[in-house]
Amino acid sequence: MDELKAQYETNFFGIVRVTQAVLPVMKKQKSGIIVNMSSIGGRIGFPLNPAYISTKFALEGLSESMTYELEPFGIKIVIVELGMTKTKFMEGLVIANKALDTDSSYHKMLQKFQSVIVSMYQNGTLPDEVAKVILRAVTTTNPRLRYTVGEDAATLIDTRKKMSDAEFHNLILQNILK
Repeated sequence: MDELKAQYETNFFGIVRVTQAVLPVMKKQKSGIIVNMSSIGGRIGFPLNPAYISTKFALEGLSESMTYELEPFGIKIVIVELGMTKTKFMEGLVIANKALDTDSSYHKMLQKFQSVIVSMYQNGTLPDEVAKVILRAVTTTNPRLRYTVGEDAATLIDTRKKMSDAEFHNLILQNILK
């Protein structure tokens, strides 16, 4: 529970607090753009990191809901959904301590998952590309709600849309866990 709470404090409640702090100014000036950094994990569930994934799902729901409430004040919300990006993300990735235990029933899955993640990281999007997308979003008159960054993210979202739940489930099992 402590690991889960810590992830929510950072990825969700931290954003809520910052949003609460800037909204009075934005409402007063009747303009502003809030950029929330999400992940492909905010649209698609992946194994072995449910704390992170669920925070991003929560952020996506919060952001989308707020668009309706803030539009009358001239405030826009932009969600940037990252694929694998070459940052220090891997160093900060929180894996449940129980899964790290070699006696855990998840340990073998975790090893396979980590090798897939390392491979994806090597082909990840450069931070400069992320910055360009954010700049484009905040300088556009009518920004979209969602901007997906990274070929891997775009491919996964497109693949997910074309498959049934069962087909996508099998794809993830075959390519990430087996």
